[in-house]
Amino acid sequence: MSVTTSSSEFSVSGARTDRRGPVRWLWSHLRRHPVHLLGFLGGSLVMTALNAAVPQLTGAAFDAVLGARGEPGAVLVPIALVLLVIVTARGLFDLVARMSSEVLAKRLERDARDELYVSLLGKSQTFHNRQRVGDLMARAANDIRQLNIMVTPGLDLIVDSGLTGLVPLFFIATIDPRLLLVPGVFAVVFVAALWHYMRQLNPVATRMREQFGDLNAGLSQAVRGIEVIKVMAQEQQERGRFRAYARLYRDSFVRNGLVQARYLPTLLFACAVAGALWHALHLQGIGAITVGDLVAFMGLMVMLGFPTQISIFTFSLVQIGIASARRILSTVTSEAELKQRADGHAARISGEIVFDGVTFGYDDGEPALRGLTFTVKPGETVAIVGETGSGKSTLTKLVPRIYDVTSGRILVDGVDVRDWDLDSLRSQISTIEQDIVLFSRSVAENIAFSLGQRADREAVVRAARDAQADEFVSELPDGYDTVIGERGVTLSGGQRQRLAIARALLTDPAILVLDDSTSAIDSATEDLIQQAIGRILEGRTTLLITHRLSQIRWADKVLLLRRGELVDIGTHDELIGRSRLYRRIFAHYDEAGVTPGDDAPVLASEQGGVR
Repeated sequence: MSVTTSSSEFSVSGARTDRRGPVRWLWSHLRRHPVHLLGFLGGSLVMTALNAAVPQLTGAAFDAVLGARGEPGAVLVPIALVLLVIVTARGLFDLVARMSSEVLAKRLERDARDELYVSLLGKSQTFHNRQRVGDLMARAANDIRQLNIMVTPGLDLIVDSGLTGLVPLFFIATIDPRLLLVPGVFAVVFVAALWHYMRQLNPVATRMREQFGDLNAGLSQAVRGIEVIKVMAQEQQERGRFRAYARLYRDSFVRNGLVQARYLPTLLFACAVAGALWHALHLQGIGAITVGDLVAFMGLMVMLGFPTQISIFTFSLVQIGIASARRILSTVTSEAELKQRADGHAARISGEIVFDGVTFGYDDGEPALRGLTFTVKPGETVAIVGETGSGKSTLTKLVPRIYDVTSGRILVDGVDVRDWDLDSLRSQISTIEQDIVLFSRSVAENIAFSLGQRADREAVVRAARDAQADEFVSELPDGYDTVIGERGVTLSGGQRQRLAIARALLTDPAILVLDDSTSAIDSATEDLIQQAIGRILEGRTTLLITHRLSQIRWADKVLLLRRGELVDIGTHDELIGRSRLYRRIFAHYDEAGVTPGDDAPVLASEQGGVR
């Protein structure tokens, strides 16, 4: 599966989908399965034609009984045999059509979900920062499911009812063209009424899907923040908020029901049947048609009731499906800030990082970083220091191209990160953040996540030992096979961080990013982890964000940031000696009143830390 660079097309297993509108997009998915599409349409057409032949044969049987068409016995036996064949064949073609429509529906759902999921994986972090998780989940789950329902029973019944509305007209014409007067007028009025109904239904269906997304987003936020809600005793407030969302969603259903209640074709059909009967009786009275023709005509006329009655239900499903497709397509076609070159550079990283006049801002806001220029040599450890909000974490996210720079460029081994193949670049960069993300999977799967299925158990255990995680993992109920809660909520902060460190150690990265990764670990455990990290830092480029002076002191150089600007660069001792901002960051250093070259303030500085 691959994604093209054009926002109007998407490639799925060699086939392209048209993204220029929800209907085009749906059709481009359906036409990828021509055999099942032909089985669905062809089976429905033959089944309807056979079904329409039954009233004519019934009319012929009436004429035979009434003596209008030869000896009854000679006519009724062949009619009965033909009816038996028709009913059997009709059942077989109906089975083919229904099975084909089911396959089409399931494959549309599968392909659309694949396209949406691949699209979400390819979006930049900026895109995901703007999205509500609950609304995305509603699109990926419920809206995708609506596409299935739209095909079957929605489109399935529309095709059947549409053919049932057209085919009988041809059979009526074979009886007597004059009989087309009433059903013809009804067909025109029905199409006009249906068009008006669809116009009214479209905005209501769209609003229904949007309200469901809002409802799901609110629920997701409440579940994710359940601990905060309980601690602050805000259950009543959240209950009221959820009821408000649910009320709006309910109101959308009420509006949908009001539109359906004003649907006129059912009343028009009753008038059409009465008019058709009166017209047919008149023609029979003047000898233009026989009683059997009258019976056949009314049988065909009654068939038109099926599309009339079912349209109120089926077209609602189709409108909801199109509204869902529009929501899915709006997500898929949202501009992906990260453009990946098809021939992106792929190579083994040695570790040189160059920032050349880099400026970056979130969503056209105030730049978080301004004009950064510095070079990190392969194998160097660089500490990044600054006050809260100075852009430290943002800087590290630009290296694996989680975000794209606003201006300037970042070079890794002399190649702009925008020219790298993303998989090659990111697979050689490991990041350990303070806010650890773990998945609701086994401990072993979480540690081996970056390697997929390629990591063996021995390597996983070795990485856990180096991260000082093996001891507590062994005490879990199922050891490394223990399934931890979503985001690792069943573990302590220190345990989650040790698993994240083990995950990073397992990848053998060329570039290692440590973003305050030992903040939730006690001093004794940190010393052991620092020994493990110290071993793997050899020959690797490391970007280190930390509040612990003991870690900053063994960095090759320190970058000092202030409000997104690089104000100084040097070793710890150099910055202590010449930078008032650097000394102020270590508040307890000044409080201790020691000279810049003194080693004594190390412990005091650790108590204050970097803010």
